[in-house]
Amino acid sequence: MASEQVDDRGAPRPGSGTTKTAGGGAPPEEGYRRGLGGRQIQMIAIGGAIGTGLFLGAGKAITKAGPSLILAYAVAGTVIYFIMRALGELLMYRPVSGSFSEYAREFLGPFFGFATGWTYWLFWVVTGITEVTAAATYVQFWWPSVPQWVSALVFTLVLYGANLISVKIFGELEFWFSMIKVTAIIGMILIGVGVLTLGFSDAGDSASMAHLWADGGFFPEGVGGTLMTLQIVMFSFLAVELVGVTAGESVNPEKALPRAVNTVPWRIALFYIGALTVILSVVSWTAFEPGTSPFVAAFGKIGLPAGAAIVNFVVLTAALSSCNSGMYSTGRMLRDLALNRQGPRHFTRLAGNGLPLLGTTVSAVLMTAGVWINYQWPSKAFDYVVSFATISGMWAWIMILAAHIRYRRASDRGLLPRSSFRAPCAPYASWLSLGFIGAVIVLMGFDPDSRVSLYGAPVWAAGLVVAYFVLKARDPGTFVREPAPARGTDEP
Repeated sequence: MASEQVDDRGAPRPGSGTTKTAGGGAPPEEGYRRGLGGRQIQMIAIGGAIGTGLFLGAGKAITKAGPSLILAYAVAGTVIYFIMRALGELLMYRPVSGSFSEYAREFLGPFFGFATGWTYWLFWVVTGITEVTAAATYVQFWWPSVPQWVSALVFTLVLYGANLISVKIFGELEFWFSMIKVTAIIGMILIGVGVLTLGFSDAGDSASMAHLWADGGFFPEGVGGTLMTLQIVMFSFLAVELVGVTAGESVNPEKALPRAVNTVPWRIALFYIGALTVILSVVSWTAFEPGTSPFVAAFGKIGLPAGAAIVNFVVLTAALSSCNSGMYSTGRMLRDLALNRQGPRHFTRLAGNGLPLLGTTVSAVLMTAGVWINYQWPSKAFDYVVSFATISGMWAWIMILAAHIRYRRASDRGLLPRSSFRAPCAPYASWLSLGFIGAVIVLMGFDPDSRVSLYGAPVWAAGLVVAYFVLKARDPGTFVREPAPARGTDEP
């Protein structure tokens, strides 16, 4: 390993060889402060899977698929589990904060690292817009006269301020945000079970598991309708990979990260499949409408207006939590790009409290585009932004799976050390997951709202290609594949 070289702020100089360790162990010289404990990592991982896609997007998905949406979540959830186990294996091989772009850079080549870093940054900027859009929608429940763009602006400014404190405070805020979401969903499930078994509330006489098949069947809109919800379903799971970004600031990544990854199956079973099964049994799927949280609507049908208000507060909290996570990750991704000389070098600097202040500030400024979107298209803002977020977020999953396939090939040949956290059914599960994501992208082309993102994706890709060659011409040494052992993935 090359000798350590650092810049004037203590960060590793790009190309110094200090950003990786041999087969594990977090690199101490990334410059971040390790302020995230095990319980915070756990709740960040859990909270990452509970957000706007479930609380708001599921309303539109229910109208398209009916009860079969439960099956869509089960199938997609299995794929997400394979993606997370692939990421877990890579994280235990080399836990770094810029995990996705670092693995793409090492196993697929410099361009893919460059494209992944910038695309994941774009994903969180767009997701931040999505979340403040959802939060502004939830405010309409109490104050319908308040314009959406006003709420979006206020939330953006408040969350930006929260991200100027410290990573430990960020972790603590996310812990309690996630605790609220988890407690609320469990409470909603228990209330729903009570309605089904004891028959109390206004919905007590009609609530029945028969709603899952009696109102037009399990596939009331046909199998095609169910397939067309996969984009919304996959959006619901975006951010589960955020645990990989926390690797550089985790106190004990070797223990905390595998535990967080292993919670994925029960998270999906409880929070998605369990919750949707209950609410679609309590209230017929025909009673839900796009743009309205199915959880809020279900409590309204039950006859608990106070319960609906409480649920609306919870989903508002969930949206703000996801936006907060977005501001956290964007600054880290910009810094990782800058450390590898694939972004402005000013982003390498850390503030006195160990935070990438400049990257977070730039990202927050761009997130204010959500204010304009909410002003221009208040009724369509969520659908448009979701499609952009989905396509950019799935790129990170594609890179995780592709890098994992290359890494597993190299480690099985003895060219790289084996990870202590092996993914099951590899590499076949990774190949299967790639095929599933490809199918979802194809299906997005048949949805008028989702198709918007497929128009924008080639423009973004073209911009990345041009930027890559411009930077390569200016500094050819930046875009050279890493030396052995990483190159072992290319050896026959």
